[in-house]
Amino acid sequence: MNNKNPLLGYGALFLAIACLPALGVYPIFVMKVLCFALFACAFNLLIGFTGLLSFGHAAFLGTAAYATGHALKVWGLPTPLGLLFGALAAGGVGLVFGLLAIRRVGIYFSMITLALSQMLYFVFLQAPFTGGEDGLQSVPRGSFLGLDLSSDLTLYYVVLAIFIGAFWLIYRTVHSPFGQVLTSIRENEARATSLGYDTDKFKLLAFVLSATLAGLAGATKTLVLGFATLTDALWTTSGAVILMTLVGGMGTLVGPMVGALIIIALENKIGDLGKALADLTGVAWFNGLGESVSLVTGLIFIVCVLAFRRGVVGEAHALWLRLRKP
Repeated sequence: MNNKNPLLGYGALFLAIACLPALGVYPIFVMKVLCFALFACAFNLLIGFTGLLSFGHAAFLGTAAYATGHALKVWGLPTPLGLLFGALAAGGVGLVFGLLAIRRVGIYFSMITLALSQMLYFVFLQAPFTGGEDGLQSVPRGSFLGLDLSSDLTLYYVVLAIFIGAFWLIYRTVHSPFGQVLTSIRENEARATSLGYDTDKFKLLAFVLSATLAGLAGATKTLVLGFATLTDALWTTSGAVILMTLVGGMGTLVGPMVGALIIIALENKIGDLGKALADLTGVAWFNGLGESVSLVTGLIFIVCVLAFRRGVVGEAHALWLRLRKP
C-alpha cells in the first residue's frame, strides 16, 4: 500500500481542523478535544500497538498538568520550557512505573499501574504545591516563540501544531522497525523473544514514550484551561481514556481522535441534547441527562463492546473493505 495516501488523508484532516474557528466553532472546545485526543493516542500506542493495558495513565496526565502549572505560575518559566518540563516529568514517572510493572503481564500489570496511579493521586492530594482539592488555579499562558497566547485563536494554532507534531511522532514510531517489534510483542511475545528481542526493554521504551506523550497532553491542557485539578490524576480519567480508545478504534491512528471527540462532546453537550429530547418527546426524564454523563458513557461502552468490537473507525474501515470486494 502506498504510504502517501494516508499522509494525504491526515493532512486533509488537520487542514479541516485548522479551518474550524473560521466556521464559528468554539476554539476552547476544540483545543480540549485535541488535548484528550493526544492523551488517547498516547494510550493507544501502549494498548493498541504493544498490547499493554494500563489502568493508571491518568497519573501521567496529572503529573504533567501540575508540573507545567507550577513551572509557569511559580517558577515563571517560558511556556515552551514549561510544556517540556511537564512532559519530561510525566516521562520520569512513567519510567518508575514501568520499571515496577513491566515484568508482570495481563491483569497483574494493569492492577500494578492502577495501584501506583492511586498512590500518586494521594500524593497530589496532600502536596502543598498542587493546591489540594482546590487545584492549581490561574496558570498564565505566556507566549510561545514570540506569539502572545492570550488570544484564544493564537493558542488554538499552537495547540494544533503541538498535536500534529506528537501525532507525527506516533505515526513514525508505529511504522518504524521499533513499531514492528512492538506489534510482534502484541501478537506473540514468546515468538518475539525467540527471535532474540529483549521484549521487556521494548515494552519499557513504549511505556515511557506513551507516558511522555500523555504528559504532553496534560501540560497542553493546563495551558488551555489555565488550571490543573485532582481530576486530572483520578482513576476515572484513566477509565475515560480507555473508553475513548475503544469507542474510536483501538489499534488505529485516527480512532482515538474520534473517540475523544465523541466522549468530550457528550460530556459538554449532553445537557443540551437532553433538553432537546425532552421538548421533542415531552418526556421530562430527558432533562436530567446532563447529570447522568457517566450513565450515558457507560451505555455507549456496553454498546461498543457488544456491537462495535473494533470501534467506530475500525468498523468503518472493515465495512469499506467489504464494499470494495468484487
